[in-house]
Amino acid sequence: WSLNLISEYGDSVNIDIPFDEMSYLDANNGRAVLIGSNPFQESTIVEIDLKKKSYNCQRRKNSAYSLSKELISVGEDLWFKGYNQCKTHAWYYPPLPILYDKSPLIVKVHSGPTSMASRGFNLPIQFWTSRGWGVLDINYSGSTGFGREYRDRLRNGWGNVEAFDCCAAVQELIKLGKASREYIAIEGSSAGGFTALRCLSSSDLFRVASCKYPVTDLFAMLKTTHRFEAGYLDYLVGNIRDNYSNYFERSPINNIDKISTPVIFFHGLKDNVVCLEQVRKMADKLNDNKVPVEFHTFKNEGHGFRDAISNIKVLELTEKFFLKHLRL
Repeated sequence: WSLNLISEYGDSVNIDIPFDEMSYLDANNGRAVLIGSNPFQESTIVEIDLKKKSYNCQRRKNSAYSLSKELISVGEDLWFKGYNQCKTHAWYYPPLPILYDKSPLIVKVHSGPTSMASRGFNLPIQFWTSRGWGVLDINYSGSTGFGREYRDRLRNGWGNVEAFDCCAAVQELIKLGKASREYIAIEGSSAGGFTALRCLSSSDLFRVASCKYPVTDLFAMLKTTHRFEAGYLDYLVGNIRDNYSNYFERSPINNIDKISTPVIFFHGLKDNVVCLEQVRKMADKLNDNKVPVEFHTFKNEGHGFRDAISNIKVLELTEKFFLKHLRL
């Protein structure tokens, strides 16, 4: 991202600030406020004087972590041919340091699903890269930030289009020699967990997976979705009246027999968006099919884990599960 001031005549002047990831911009009376970050700087509130073109921000002091720039993996642009051969974007983070003869890769599927993968400082990504993993954070078809046409690729295609893109991005990295086919993992939360499970049922690329509070049943999602997302599934899948078969066929709960990949699940007992029993049912049925499964619940978490201790535990349990089943 860049910040530009546009005059009434259409002239554009760039305002130079050391943040290339920006969100929640508001501007009024010669002053702007936003949340900014970059690959080396965590998110912070930034205030800009639009007349002086100067900025002020409050960086957090006494942070609990400290990483030198040499140890931080910076996302590299990866463009590949996705669904319908369309040019599609991802961020690839190389491992620092390189610890394996092979190149293990973890694919991150952003939730939303029409949000986006950004390049701001991300500690969970650095967790993996510091342990010798490459990380692929995909802006699959439908992601925001690339224009209306890019967004509308996902119209009526959720569950198929973005899953195809995830597989195509992995294939591109394998072709480039940056990933080893036998060591590919995938993770996603909520809608990202839905896509991760769709990838497992449609491809044999992924050898292990992690899902936090994943959407497993589109019919159930239709009943429990937030008011501000009313009509969202009509856009993503189609209206239920004319597209009943799509809702059934794309729901991971109805594709369990197509999944043979080990999966670790995480769920908050206070989750009011994705029902605990839906995910437990998914895990139990996979277990019945002799697919290796772990299921972990968190008493005080809802839909979106907030507590740092919970998130650290998720990372540690996921790493242990991945290493065990990939035999790294």
